Amino acid sequence: MIMKRRLNAFAAAPGLMQQWLDFGNAIHKSGLDDSLMELFKIRASQINGCAMCLHMHTADARKQGETEERLYLLDAWRESPLYTPRERAALAWTEALTLVAETRAPDEVYEELRAHFTEQEQVNLTLLIVAINGWNRLNVGFRTVHPVAESQAA
Repeated sequence: MIMKRRLNAFAAAPGLMQQWLDFGNAIHKSGLDDSLMELFKIRASQINGCAMCLHMHTADARKQGETEERLYLLDAWRESPLYTPRERAALAWTEALTLVAETRAPDEVYEELRAHFTEQEQVNLTLLIVAINGWNRLNVGFRTVHPVAESQAA
């Protein structure tokens, strides 16, 4: 089945969508490392099955110097030695909040987060997770299709 866009959220509600975009942009200025933020956005987008966000954030991560190997192994980060303890804590928190209805944000995941992030960074990271999950829901719900070069289309 080929995806067909349901609607353009920016055309349907430009004011609110601009505010949502501004919220996301403010988080990017919060002091968290850009490459770290891309990993979290990619991981949440993998869980949520958001092709648009995966396309965008893997490209952004590559531009910031992220390696192909780390991108390929992100879905199996627990089994790979390529991720730092700080990244692991944030990836676990990302998964816990992305799947919050199932996980209920376990104490052990939060304690590991606390060991590697200040309180302000915890809030910033949590807001980033809120933002990417919102973008995933907008893009999946409205069937936003990522850019495809004509030569690559099936």
